[in-house]
Amino acid sequence: MNKYIRLAVFGGALAFVHPNNPLQTAVCFSIIGYVTTITLIPRLSEPFKGIGLKGKDMSKPPPVRELPESMGIVSAVTYLFIMFSLIPFIFFKYLVSFSALSNDQSMLNTYTTQYESTKSQLFPHNKLAEYLSAVLCLQSTTLLGLFDDLFDIRWRHKFFLPAVASLPLLIVYYVDFSVTSVVIPSFLTDLKGGEQALEFLNFFIRLGNHVVTSVTGLSFSSLPTDYVIPENSPKLLDLGIFYYFYMSAVSIFSPNSINILAGINGLEVGQSVVLAIIFLTNDFCYLFSSNVSQAAYDSHLFSVIFIIPFIGVSLGLLQYNWFPARVFVGDTYCYFSGMVFAIVGILGHFSKTLLIFLLPQILNFIYSAPQIFGVIPCPRHRLPRFNLKDGLMYPSFGELKKQGPVPRLLLNILEKLKLIKIERGNEGQIVKFSNMTIINLFLVWFGPMREDSLCLLILGVQLLVGFSMIAVRHTVGPWLFGYDNLSWGVK
Repeated sequence: MNKYIRLAVFGGALAFVHPNNPLQTAVCFSIIGYVTTITLIPRLSEPFKGIGLKGKDMSKPPPVRELPESMGIVSAVTYLFIMFSLIPFIFFKYLVSFSALSNDQSMLNTYTTQYESTKSQLFPHNKLAEYLSAVLCLQSTTLLGLFDDLFDIRWRHKFFLPAVASLPLLIVYYVDFSVTSVVIPSFLTDLKGGEQALEFLNFFIRLGNHVVTSVTGLSFSSLPTDYVIPENSPKLLDLGIFYYFYMSAVSIFSPNSINILAGINGLEVGQSVVLAIIFLTNDFCYLFSSNVSQAAYDSHLFSVIFIIPFIGVSLGLLQYNWFPARVFVGDTYCYFSGMVFAIVGILGHFSKTLLIFLLPQILNFIYSAPQIFGVIPCPRHRLPRFNLKDGLMYPSFGELKKQGPVPRLLLNILEKLKLIKIERGNEGQIVKFSNMTIINLFLVWFGPMREDSLCLLILGVQLLVGFSMIAVRHTVGPWLFGYDNLSWGVK
């Protein structure tokens, strides 16, 4: 795309920005983000290399040239400016006349009239705090990711960095929502002793909340102590302070899960784009349904406003990171993209749905855990091995130098389950084992393949799992929990 076409596309997108149509405006700004990203990346590549942000792609035949690293910062910063620019187009400030200032009912009527007067759904300005906390969280995440790229922070130190970046999000959640109750599946409470177990768990949670309140003076419970759940309604468990630990864990896992499932051209950005499409599909199921509550509609509109521009800047980056890559995205993009999903899951009130969409990333983390936590030797790099002779990718191997009983037993079990490939010595002892990532596992299962084919295979599985989970969420989910905002007729 030459500069004149880019300029025309940029101007066209700007012309279609509409102050009373947040979806149309988000799409236009997504296009603007895409054009900005593909324009800035080639211009900033050499300056990035000039300050030492460069590396070699070892999965390519020689001569291997150096590529600029950490180019994900371009997409992240472009996205942040877009989200700031969107504010006037998706929020409205309700006006209250002087005569209504002393009358609460008159103020409410004025607010309601203006809120319902627009044909398109805009957010009232009291939701601006949530929006700004999300943007501030992303800004902090981007900054921490850049520090990681610059100083190569050790894994055990950087693993918890997203929790620090998520503090603005959690604080605003406490001030604006403080909803900490979760629905317990009816099939669990219907079991013999199920309700007694729920009461027992409630006792210990209330005890923990009481201790925290005694120390801080802050209350984290969202249900009153004398709250009685109506008959024929799903049971609720008020997690209190523990719900904030859960949200913090989500904000830690989501960025790190993108970072762990990485290592071949296009995979970090590709899986993020696929996940964004899955989230968007789920959001549209709510936005274009006539039987959802206003609260559910607003939550998923909030998600769409964040996801659509994210797709634009990510596609611009993917254009340069796809095989054969011309830039590397760096940890900055992995943290940034994962935090976008954590934010829409938390502020959109579908954090449990977020986890089932991240199922491939969760399985990759579980599969990688023995190496990540040092049960089995873990080399610094677990990238698949490039074979110069045929240009294909093969699984890489780690060495088992100490024949301990636990690693040996675990590797033998994984071999029988066909979840790993093992090379043995003359006496049958384990010498090498394929590194435990989904990337290497797919090469064990399907054999050697080109790097782009391997990436497409993983992205295809991600897409298939995501769409399957959307169907499960809105069919099996209502049956298990006894309630859903959108159940497609399943009761």
